[in-house]
Amino acid sequence: MRRATVRQLRHDFGSVLAWVQEGEAVEISKRGKIIALLSPHFGVRPAKRKKRPDLIARHKAIYGDKLLSGNIVVEDRDSRSY
Repeated sequence: MRRATVRQLRHDFGSVLAWVQEGEAVEISKRGKIIALLSPHFGVRPAKRKKRPDLIARHKAIYGDKLLSGNIVVEDRDSRSY
């Protein structure tokens, strides 16, 4: 069971709501004392996490194992005459 403060609930409600959507119950505390319990509805299934793209594999497919220097943009700008 996760814990969140009233301040966290006010300022970062999205992350607390995400915990509840994942099926976790959240204890809400104020000044160190538990004042509420926020729990998912019994008929709601936990939300599935979205699969994130594999950016490293995508980078290797495009560039191979070639390492790019950090100054490539600066060098490209310096080489052009505007």
